[in-house]
Amino acid sequence: MKWAAAAMLSLACASAVVAATHTGRDAIVKARQSSMKEMAAAAKTIAGMFDGNQAYDAAAFKAAAETIRVRAGPALIAEFPSATLGAPSDAKLEIDQARPEFEALARHMGTLASTLAAKAERAPPGITDDMRMGPGLAMGGGSLLGKRPAAAEADPAKLPAEHLLHLILQDCSDCHSKFRQKVQ
Repeated sequence: MKWAAAAMLSLACASAVVAATHTGRDAIVKARQSSMKEMAAAAKTIAGMFDGNQAYDAAAFKAAAETIRVRAGPALIAEFPSATLGAPSDAKLEIDQARPEFEALARHMGTLASTLAAKAERAPPGITDDMRMGPGLAMGGGSLLGKRPAAAEADPAKLPAEHLLHLILQDCSDCHSKFRQKVQ
């Protein structure tokens, strides 16, 4: 009788731990999804300003750049603990198998986002030519013919804000293509 009661208590405790773990996992996934949506909306705001689909607003540009900065880099890495990967999340289990690559992408995006936010902090009242990508600047920093610079990457501080946004979006695309799955 005592053994059965102890077994029932153990089973109840184990169920509570599993439920708490599942609830904690769900909360992390929901927070991560919210963060991704905020970054996407911020990027869309900035892109809309550069594309002319949205009126340029220096304060909105600054706020959007800051949103991306706060959520990229170490904050982005922290949003993907091992226990939250795989279904029902869109984050693939491969993140753990290629953690250095995943973290390098997140840190690179963080560097670009920090530079973009610094430029946005000094944003003029209107979009200027030095904010725009010039001819010959390819997304990956190479020429339009596909040749990339040798070992060194361009200094982000020397790139125009529009180019920084495109590079951030490229990092997002690279990460999603490798580490994101669409769950039905």
